[in-house]
Amino acid sequence: MSFRIDPRLALTGEVRRIAGEEIEKIAAHLNAARDNPDKGLHRARRRLKALRALLHLVWPGDEAFCRTENDRYRAISASIAGPRQATALIETIDRLAEDFAENAAHAGLATIRTMLVRHRAQAAHTEAGLDALLDTAIAECQAGFAALQTLSLPDLPENAADVLADGALATLRRARKALQQSRERGAADDFHDLRKAVKRHAAHLSLLRKLWPSPVKPRRERVEALGESLGELHDVFVMRALIEAGEAPFDGPEPKHLVRLLKRAEKALRKLCLADAAELFEDKPKRTVRRLAKKARDDLGGTMADTEAD
Repeated sequence: MSFRIDPRLALTGEVRRIAGEEIEKIAAHLNAARDNPDKGLHRARRRLKALRALLHLVWPGDEAFCRTENDRYRAISASIAGPRQATALIETIDRLAEDFAENAAHAGLATIRTMLVRHRAQAAHTEAGLDALLDTAIAECQAGFAALQTLSLPDLPENAADVLADGALATLRRARKALQQSRERGAADDFHDLRKAVKRHAAHLSLLRKLWPSPVKPRRERVEALGESLGELHDVFVMRALIEAGEAPFDGPEPKHLVRLLKRAEKALRKLCLADAAELFEDKPKRTVRRLAKKARDDLGGTMADTEAD
């Protein structure tokens, strides 16, 4: 099976199938996190984002269900976010060492990385409640899987097409708004909102790859690349915030040379992300979504006609 909506099948059944598969994968990654927390939690959070993107896509078809279940999976994701941050800090240092190799030694990046690795190990060692946290998260996944049976979406072709078009449009509009705010204010939260919208849109392109106006693959690749860049920018923001607040593991003397490299990385990433986002999201989204809705109606309508003929 795959993370895509098959237009030959009823929308409710397809969403139940895809969501069910994602929930099972999330639970499996959470169980695996007992032996390998970093890898398991990272993969679980990625699947949680994909699942929530699916809910946002069909939100107009069953708002009450999607709101409740989105809250459920957002809470699960937040509950396992802490351990992932420690690894993200290490990955940020690794990128800085690669991008600014000539300054790595002067900034003491190797020493800082060793400190971050030690901090991650200490945090994992003191995470006595990890098993209990995982048990709770898995129980919530099981409850979410059971709740899937209450999902009811419009299955008539024209209505199903409208649901998908409206869900996709909402995310495109959110991306445009976040892009505008990132240009005008440029706060970390603005870029974070842009990142969330970009990640959600990337998932929608996968879910709708049989319905999205061509060419889909090049756009999906560009959107995914932008999501990665925005993720790197987010990690830079997080590290700078920890340093400025004097929070662990940066609760010692301020690493001034590291801060300079972070500012350089931030400047470059801001410019790159704004330019790429402008190319992807400046067009009015209604134009694209109208084409999506028409193709969905044609494909879904054709499916129904074939079914009735049989």
